[in-house]
Amino acid sequence: MKPLQLYTTAALTLVAGIGATEAAAQEKAKIDSIYNFEIKVDLPTTSVKNQYKSGTCWSFSGLSFIESELLREKKGEYDLAEMFIVNRDYHNRAIDYVRWNGSKKFGAGAEGCNVFNRISEYGIVPQSAYNGLNYGSDKHMNNEMDAALKAYIEAIIENPNGKLSTAWLSGFDGILTAYLGEIPESFEYEGKKYTPIEFRDKLEIKSEDYIEFTSLTHHPLYSRFIMEVEDNWELGEVYNVSLDELTDIAFSALDNGYTVLWGGDVSEKGFSWNDGIAIVPDLSEEDMQGTDRKRFNQDGKKKKSKLFNEVVPEKAITAEMRQAAFDNFETTDDHGMHITGYLTDKNGTRYFKVKNSWDTTNPFNGYVYMSENFYRYKTLTVIVHKNAVPSSIKKKLKL
Repeated sequence: MKPLQLYTTAALTLVAGIGATEAAAQEKAKIDSIYNFEIKVDLPTTSVKNQYKSGTCWSFSGLSFIESELLREKKGEYDLAEMFIVNRDYHNRAIDYVRWNGSKKFGAGAEGCNVFNRISEYGIVPQSAYNGLNYGSDKHMNNEMDAALKAYIEAIIENPNGKLSTAWLSGFDGILTAYLGEIPESFEYEGKKYTPIEFRDKLEIKSEDYIEFTSLTHHPLYSRFIMEVEDNWELGEVYNVSLDELTDIAFSALDNGYTVLWGGDVSEKGFSWNDGIAIVPDLSEEDMQGTDRKRFNQDGKKKKSKLFNEVVPEKAITAEMRQAAFDNFETTDDHGMHITGYLTDKNGTRYFKVKNSWDTTNPFNGYVYMSENFYRYKTLTVIVHKNAVPSSIKKKLKL
Protein backbone atom coordinates (compact mmCIF):
# COMPACT_ATOMS: atom_id res chain seq x y z
CA MET A 1 0.00 0.00 0.00
CA LYS A 2 1.30 3.44 -0.90
CA PRO A 3 1.33 6.46 1.43
CA LEU A 4 -1.99 8.02 2.22
CA GLN A 5 -2.71 11.51 0.96
CA LEU A 6 -5.92 12.94 2.30
CA TYR A 7 -7.76 15.02 -0.27
CA THR A 8 -11.25 13.94 0.70
CA THR A 9 -14.37 15.93 -0.02
CA ALA A 10 -14.60 16.62 3.69
CA ALA A 11 -11.07 18.02 3.76
CA LEU A 12 -11.68 20.24 0.75
CA THR A 13 -14.90 21.48 2.27
CA LEU A 14 -13.03 22.31 5.45
CA VAL A 15 -10.79 24.63 3.44
CA ALA A 16 -13.92 26.37 2.21
CA GLY A 17 -14.92 27.11 5.79
CA ILE A 18 -17.13 24.17 6.77
CA GLY A 19 -15.84 21.73 9.39
CA ALA A 20 -14.97 18.19 8.35
CA THR A 21 -17.47 16.72 10.80
CA GLU A 22 -20.28 18.87 9.44
CA ALA A 23 -19.30 18.06 5.85
CA ALA A 24 -19.32 14.32 6.58
CA ALA A 25 -22.72 14.67 8.27
CA GLN A 26 -24.09 16.45 5.22
CA GLU A 27 -22.76 13.73 2.95
CA LYS A 28 -24.28 11.03 5.18
CA ALA A 29 -27.66 12.76 5.08
CA LYS A 30 -27.47 12.87 1.29
CA ILE A 31 -26.53 9.20 0.95
CA ASP A 32 -29.20 8.17 3.46
CA SER A 33 -31.86 10.12 1.55
CA ILE A 34 -30.88 8.29 -1.67
CA TYR A 35 -30.57 4.76 -0.29
CA ASN A 36 -32.95 4.84 2.71
CA PHE A 37 -30.81 2.34 4.60
CA GLU A 38 -32.41 0.25 7.30
CA ILE A 39 -30.18 -1.49 9.84
CA LYS A 40 -30.94 -5.19 10.25
CA VAL A 41 -27.98 -6.35 12.37
CA ASP A 42 -25.48 -4.08 14.10
CA LEU A 43 -23.07 -5.92 16.40
CA PRO A 44 -20.87 -4.38 19.11
CA THR A 45 -17.42 -3.15 18.09
CA THR A 46 -14.59 -1.11 19.49
CA SER A 47 -13.67 2.32 18.14
CA VAL A 48 -12.47 2.83 14.57
CA LYS A 49 -8.68 3.13 14.37
CA ASN A 50 -6.39 4.74 11.80
CA GLN A 51 -3.62 2.75 10.11
CA TYR A 52 -2.57 6.01 8.38
CA LYS A 53 0.65 5.58 6.39
CA SER A 54 1.12 1.88 7.03
CA GLY A 55 0.32 -1.20 4.97
CA THR A 56 -0.98 -3.02 8.02
CA CYS A 57 -4.73 -3.25 7.43
CA TRP A 58 -4.51 -7.01 8.12
CA SER A 59 -3.40 -6.34 11.70
CA PHE A 60 -5.94 -3.56 12.30
CA SER A 61 -8.85 -5.56 10.90
CA GLY A 62 -7.74 -8.78 12.60
CA LEU A 63 -7.48 -7.21 16.03
CA SER A 64 -10.75 -5.31 15.52
CA PHE A 65 -12.36 -8.68 14.85
CA ILE A 66 -10.82 -10.18 18.00
CA GLU A 67 -11.91 -7.16 20.05
CA SER A 68 -15.49 -7.77 18.90
CA GLU A 69 -15.11 -11.44 19.79
CA LEU A 70 -14.14 -10.39 23.32
CA LEU A 71 -17.21 -8.16 23.48
CA ARG A 72 -19.40 -11.02 22.25
CA GLU A 73 -17.96 -13.29 24.92
CA LYS A 74 -18.68 -10.66 27.62
CA LYS A 75 -15.00 -10.31 28.48
CA GLY A 76 -14.98 -6.55 28.26
CA GLU A 77 -13.70 -3.89 25.88
CA TYR A 78 -10.04 -4.01 24.91
CA ASP A 79 -7.76 -1.97 22.66
CA LEU A 80 -5.14 -4.42 21.41
CA ALA A 81 -1.76 -3.41 19.99
CA GLU A 82 -1.63 -3.67 16.21
CA MET A 83 2.08 -2.88 16.00
CA PHE A 84 2.98 -5.66 18.43
CA ILE A 85 1.56 -8.09 15.86
CA VAL A 86 3.30 -6.23 13.00
CA ASN A 87 6.64 -6.40 14.83
CA ARG A 88 6.43 -10.14 15.47
CA ASP A 89 5.15 -10.86 11.96
CA TYR A 90 8.04 -8.96 10.38
CA HIS A 91 10.43 -10.94 12.61
CA ASN A 92 9.02 -14.27 11.43
CA ARG A 93 8.82 -13.09 7.86
CA ALA A 94 12.50 -12.14 7.81
CA ILE A 95 13.48 -15.65 8.93
CA ASP A 96 11.21 -17.17 6.27
CA TYR A 97 12.49 -14.81 3.56
CA VAL A 98 16.10 -15.72 4.23
CA ARG A 99 15.29 -19.44 4.24
CA TRP A 100 13.60 -19.04 0.87
CA ASN A 101 16.62 -17.06 -0.35
CA GLY A 102 14.46 -14.06 -1.20
CA SER A 103 12.14 -15.91 -3.56
CA LYS A 104 8.97 -14.70 -1.82
CA LYS A 105 7.54 -11.21 -1.56
CA PHE A 106 8.80 -9.17 1.39
CA GLY A 107 6.86 -6.22 2.77
CA ALA A 108 4.36 -4.95 5.32
CA GLY A 109 1.34 -6.83 3.94
CA ALA A 110 0.08 -10.12 5.34
CA GLU A 111 -3.13 -12.10 5.80
CA GLY A 112 -5.73 -12.07 8.55
CA CYS A 113 -4.66 -15.54 9.63
CA ASN A 114 -1.23 -14.13 10.51
CA VAL A 115 -2.82 -12.24 13.41
CA PHE A 116 -3.98 -15.51 14.95
CA ASN A 117 -0.65 -17.22 14.24
CA ARG A 118 1.34 -14.48 15.94
CA ILE A 119 -0.96 -14.44 18.96
CA SER A 120 -0.57 -18.22 19.28
CA GLU A 121 3.21 -17.90 19.19
CA TYR A 122 3.92 -14.62 20.98
CA GLY A 123 0.76 -13.65 22.85
CA ILE A 124 -0.75 -10.16 22.71
CA VAL A 125 -0.53 -6.88 24.60
CA PRO A 126 -2.86 -3.90 24.98
CA GLN A 127 -2.23 -0.68 23.08
CA SER A 128 -1.19 0.98 26.34
CA ALA A 129 1.77 -1.40 26.57
CA TYR A 130 2.95 -1.02 22.95
CA ASN A 131 1.75 1.77 20.68
CA GLY A 132 4.45 1.23 18.04
CA LEU A 133 5.16 4.96 17.74
CA ASN A 134 8.85 5.33 18.53
CA TYR A 135 9.76 7.78 15.77
CA GLY A 136 8.36 11.20 16.63
CA SER A 137 4.83 10.82 15.26
CA ASP A 138 1.45 10.31 16.87
CA LYS A 139 0.22 8.45 13.76
CA HIS A 140 1.51 5.31 12.11
CA MET A 141 4.00 6.25 9.38
CA ASN A 142 5.81 3.05 8.49
CA ASN A 143 7.12 3.78 5.00
CA GLU A 144 10.65 4.64 6.13
CA MET A 145 10.79 1.59 8.38
CA ASP A 146 9.47 -0.66 5.61
CA ALA A 147 12.15 0.63 3.23
CA ALA A 148 14.90 0.17 5.82
CA LEU A 149 13.81 -3.40 6.59
CA LYS A 150 13.62 -4.26 2.90
CA ALA A 151 17.08 -2.86 2.18
CA TYR A 152 18.55 -4.68 5.18
CA ILE A 153 17.05 -8.07 4.37
CA GLU A 154 18.13 -7.81 0.72
CA ALA A 155 21.69 -7.16 1.91
CA ILE A 156 21.49 -10.29 4.06
CA ILE A 157 20.28 -12.33 1.08
CA GLU A 158 23.36 -11.17 -0.86
CA ASN A 159 25.39 -13.03 1.80
CA PRO A 160 28.51 -10.82 1.51
CA ASN A 161 30.48 -12.91 4.04
CA GLY A 162 29.76 -16.13 2.20
CA LYS A 163 28.09 -17.35 5.38
CA LEU A 164 25.33 -15.79 7.46
CA SER A 165 26.55 -14.34 10.73
CA THR A 166 24.85 -14.96 14.06
CA ALA A 167 24.01 -11.24 14.22
CA TRP A 168 21.79 -10.73 11.19
CA LEU A 169 18.44 -11.38 12.90
CA SER A 170 19.37 -9.21 15.88
CA GLY A 171 20.22 -6.47 13.42
CA PHE A 172 16.85 -6.83 11.76
CA ASP A 173 15.05 -6.75 15.11
CA GLY A 174 17.12 -3.69 16.00
CA ILE A 175 15.48 -1.77 13.17
CA LEU A 176 12.03 -2.89 14.36
CA THR A 177 12.87 -1.81 17.89
CA ALA A 178 14.18 1.57 16.75
CA TYR A 179 10.90 2.37 14.99
CA LEU A 180 8.26 0.48 16.94
CA GLY A 181 9.81 0.16 20.39
CA GLU A 182 11.11 -2.67 22.52
CA ILE A 183 8.78 -5.66 22.81
CA PRO A 184 7.80 -5.77 26.50
CA GLU A 185 8.72 -8.89 28.44
CA SER A 186 6.00 -7.90 30.90
CA PHE A 187 3.64 -4.98 31.52
CA GLU A 188 0.99 -3.78 33.92
CA TYR A 189 -2.68 -3.68 32.98
CA GLU A 190 -5.38 -2.55 35.41
CA GLY A 191 -3.09 -3.09 38.38
CA LYS A 192 -1.85 -6.55 37.43
CA LYS A 193 1.37 -7.66 35.78
CA TYR A 194 1.30 -9.85 32.66
CA THR A 195 3.59 -11.26 30.02
CA PRO A 196 2.19 -11.19 26.46
CA ILE A 197 1.47 -14.93 26.73
CA GLU A 198 -0.29 -14.49 30.06
CA PHE A 199 -2.42 -11.68 28.64
CA ARG A 200 -3.42 -13.87 25.71
CA ASP A 201 -4.41 -16.62 28.12
CA LYS A 202 -6.32 -14.17 30.32
CA LEU A 203 -8.37 -13.19 27.27
CA GLU A 204 -8.67 -16.86 26.23
CA ILE A 205 -7.90 -16.13 22.58
CA LYS A 206 -7.80 -19.54 20.93
CA SER A 207 -6.66 -19.41 17.32
CA GLU A 208 -7.91 -22.92 16.65
CA ASP A 209 -11.48 -21.67 17.09
CA TYR A 210 -11.37 -19.69 13.83
CA ILE A 211 -11.80 -20.94 10.27
CA GLU A 212 -10.95 -19.24 6.96
CA PHE A 213 -13.03 -19.65 3.78
CA THR A 214 -12.89 -18.71 0.13
CA SER A 215 -14.76 -19.61 -3.07
CA LEU A 216 -12.70 -20.29 -6.19
CA THR A 217 -13.24 -22.81 -8.96
CA HIS A 218 -9.61 -23.79 -9.68
CA HIS A 219 -9.72 -26.04 -6.61
CA PRO A 220 -12.38 -28.65 -5.79
CA LEU A 221 -15.29 -27.61 -3.61
CA TYR A 222 -14.89 -28.50 0.06
CA SER A 223 -11.15 -28.99 -0.28
CA ARG A 224 -8.50 -27.10 1.65
CA PHE A 225 -5.70 -25.33 -0.22
CA ILE A 226 -3.00 -22.66 0.06
CA MET A 227 -4.37 -19.33 -1.13
CA GLU A 228 -2.15 -18.22 -4.03
CA VAL A 229 -1.62 -14.55 -3.20
CA GLU A 230 1.64 -12.71 -2.58
CA ASP A 231 0.96 -11.62 0.99
CA ASN A 232 0.22 -15.20 2.05
CA TRP A 233 3.91 -15.60 2.83
CA GLU A 234 3.14 -18.15 5.56
CA LEU A 235 1.27 -20.37 3.06
CA GLY A 236 -1.93 -20.39 5.07
CA GLU A 237 -4.70 -22.74 3.97
CA VAL A 238 -8.36 -21.94 3.36
CA TYR A 239 -11.51 -24.00 2.92
CA ASN A 240 -13.19 -23.79 -0.48
CA VAL A 241 -16.99 -23.47 -0.57
CA SER A 242 -19.53 -22.42 -3.17
CA LEU A 243 -20.19 -18.72 -3.77
CA ASP A 244 -23.65 -18.97 -2.24
CA GLU A 245 -22.17 -20.69 0.80
CA LEU A 246 -19.47 -18.03 1.16
CA THR A 247 -22.26 -15.46 1.28
CA ASP A 248 -24.40 -17.55 3.62
CA ILE A 249 -21.50 -17.93 6.06
CA ALA A 250 -21.31 -14.16 6.51
CA PHE A 251 -25.03 -13.51 6.89
CA SER A 252 -25.52 -16.53 9.13
CA ALA A 253 -22.66 -15.44 11.37
CA LEU A 254 -24.08 -11.93 11.74
CA ASP A 255 -27.60 -13.22 12.40
CA ASN A 256 -26.18 -15.31 15.22
CA GLY A 257 -24.14 -12.55 16.83
CA TYR A 258 -20.71 -13.23 15.26
CA THR A 259 -18.76 -10.66 13.26
CA VAL A 260 -16.66 -11.54 10.19
CA LEU A 261 -13.05 -10.81 9.26
CA TRP A 262 -12.92 -9.86 5.58
CA GLY A 263 -10.05 -9.83 3.10
CA GLY A 264 -10.42 -8.77 -0.51
CA ASP A 265 -10.14 -6.13 -3.20
CA VAL A 266 -11.23 -2.49 -2.98
CA SER A 267 -9.67 -1.23 -6.22
CA GLU A 268 -13.02 -1.53 -8.00
CA LYS A 269 -14.65 1.50 -9.58
CA GLY A 270 -17.70 0.97 -7.40
CA PHE A 271 -15.76 1.27 -4.13
CA SER A 272 -15.86 4.79 -2.69
CA TRP A 273 -14.54 5.52 0.76
CA ASN A 274 -15.64 9.12 0.40
CA ASP A 275 -19.24 8.09 -0.25
CA GLY A 276 -19.10 5.18 2.18
CA ILE A 277 -20.48 2.78 -0.45
CA ALA A 278 -19.13 -0.27 -2.30
CA ILE A 279 -21.15 -1.64 -5.23
CA VAL A 280 -20.65 -3.38 -8.61
CA PRO A 281 -22.42 -1.00 -11.03
CA ASP A 282 -23.87 -2.42 -14.23
CA LEU A 283 -22.98 0.72 -16.16
CA SER A 284 -20.83 1.78 -19.09
CA GLU A 285 -17.38 3.29 -18.60
CA GLU A 286 -18.70 6.77 -19.47
CA ASP A 287 -21.14 6.60 -16.57
CA MET A 288 -18.42 5.73 -14.07
CA GLN A 289 -16.24 8.85 -13.98
CA GLY A 290 -14.31 9.95 -10.91
CA THR A 291 -13.64 6.43 -9.67
CA ASP A 292 -10.59 4.79 -8.10
CA ARG A 293 -7.38 4.03 -9.90
CA LYS A 294 -6.95 0.55 -11.28
CA ARG A 295 -4.77 -0.76 -8.46
CA PHE A 296 -5.65 0.09 -4.91
CA ASN A 297 -3.63 2.37 -2.72
CA GLN A 298 -4.75 4.63 0.06
CA ASP A 299 -5.04 7.58 -2.33
CA GLY A 300 -8.39 5.92 -3.10
CA LYS A 301 -9.70 7.70 -0.03
CA LYS A 302 -9.80 10.98 -1.93
CA LYS A 303 -12.10 9.72 -4.68
CA LYS A 304 -15.57 11.22 -4.98
CA SER A 305 -17.83 9.63 -7.55
CA LYS A 306 -21.12 10.60 -9.15
CA LEU A 307 -22.10 6.94 -9.12
CA PHE A 308 -23.81 7.31 -5.77
CA ASN A 309 -26.20 10.14 -6.62
CA GLU A 310 -28.84 7.47 -7.18
CA VAL A 311 -29.30 3.75 -6.60
CA VAL A 312 -27.89 2.17 -9.75
CA PRO A 313 -28.36 -1.40 -11.01
CA GLU A 314 -25.62 -3.88 -10.13
CA LYS A 315 -24.12 -6.79 -12.00
CA ALA A 316 -25.24 -10.25 -10.96
CA ILE A 317 -22.10 -12.05 -9.81
CA THR A 318 -21.32 -15.63 -10.77
CA ALA A 319 -18.58 -18.01 -9.70
CA GLU A 320 -17.14 -17.74 -13.21
CA MET A 321 -16.87 -13.95 -12.93
CA ARG A 322 -15.12 -14.26 -9.57
CA GLN A 323 -12.64 -16.76 -10.94
CA ALA A 324 -11.87 -14.70 -14.05
CA ALA A 325 -11.18 -11.62 -11.90
CA PHE A 326 -8.85 -13.65 -9.67
CA ASP A 327 -7.03 -15.26 -12.60
CA ASN A 328 -6.58 -11.89 -14.35
CA PHE A 329 -5.24 -10.17 -11.21
CA GLU A 330 -8.27 -7.88 -11.15
CA THR A 331 -9.09 -9.23 -7.69
CA THR A 332 -6.11 -9.08 -5.36
CA ASP A 333 -5.65 -9.22 -1.60
CA ASP A 334 -5.19 -5.48 -1.25
CA HIS A 335 -7.20 -4.76 1.89
CA GLY A 336 -8.58 -6.21 5.10
CA MET A 337 -11.67 -4.96 6.94
CA HIS A 338 -14.15 -6.13 9.59
CA ILE A 339 -17.83 -6.89 8.87
CA THR A 340 -19.98 -5.98 11.87
CA GLY A 341 -23.57 -5.98 10.59
CA TYR A 342 -25.85 -5.57 7.60
CA LEU A 343 -28.51 -3.24 6.22
CA THR A 344 -31.00 -3.02 3.37
CA ASP A 345 -31.63 -0.14 0.97
CA LYS A 346 -35.00 1.04 -0.32
CA ASN A 347 -35.05 -1.76 -2.91
CA GLY A 348 -34.33 -4.48 -0.34
CA THR A 349 -30.72 -4.93 -1.49
CA ARG A 350 -28.52 -6.11 1.36
CA TYR A 351 -25.31 -4.33 2.33
CA PHE A 352 -22.70 -5.37 4.84
CA LYS A 353 -21.67 -2.79 7.42
CA VAL A 354 -17.88 -2.89 7.24
CA LYS A 355 -15.49 -1.32 9.74
CA ASN A 356 -12.39 0.12 8.08
CA SER A 357 -9.10 1.41 9.53
CA TRP A 358 -8.85 4.78 7.76
CA ASP A 359 -10.04 6.93 10.66
CA THR A 360 -13.60 8.31 10.87
CA THR A 361 -13.56 10.97 8.15
CA ASN A 362 -16.14 9.51 5.76
CA PRO A 363 -19.97 9.81 5.91
CA PHE A 364 -20.41 6.69 8.04
CA ASN A 365 -17.75 7.50 10.64
CA GLY A 366 -15.18 5.04 9.36
CA TYR A 367 -17.55 2.37 8.03
CA VAL A 368 -18.37 1.36 4.46
CA TYR A 369 -21.66 -0.13 3.30
CA MET A 370 -20.72 -2.98 0.96
CA SER A 371 -23.42 -4.44 -1.26
CA GLU A 372 -23.98 -8.18 -1.31
CA ASN A 373 -22.87 -8.22 -4.96
CA PHE A 374 -19.61 -6.47 -4.13
CA TYR A 375 -19.00 -9.04 -1.40
CA ARG A 376 -19.74 -11.90 -3.81
CA TYR A 377 -17.37 -10.45 -6.43
CA LYS A 378 -14.45 -9.06 -4.45
CA THR A 379 -14.17 -11.14 -1.29
CA LEU A 380 -11.05 -13.28 -1.27
CA THR A 381 -11.37 -14.75 2.21
CA VAL A 382 -13.43 -14.51 5.36
CA ILE A 383 -12.61 -15.76 8.86
CA VAL A 384 -15.31 -16.62 11.37
CA HIS A 385 -15.61 -18.43 14.66
CA LYS A 386 -16.19 -22.14 14.11
CA ASN A 387 -19.54 -21.93 15.90
CA ALA A 388 -20.74 -19.38 13.36
CA VAL A 389 -20.44 -21.81 10.43
CA PRO A 390 -23.80 -23.29 9.34
CA SER A 391 -24.03 -26.99 10.23
CA SER A 392 -24.73 -27.97 6.61
CA ILE A 393 -21.38 -26.47 5.53
CA LYS A 394 -19.54 -28.01 8.47
CA LYS A 395 -20.84 -31.40 7.43
CA LYS A 396 -19.57 -31.01 3.86
CA LEU A 397 -16.16 -29.95 5.16
CA LYS A 398 -16.13 -32.70 7.79
CA LEU A 399 -15.47 -30.19 10.54
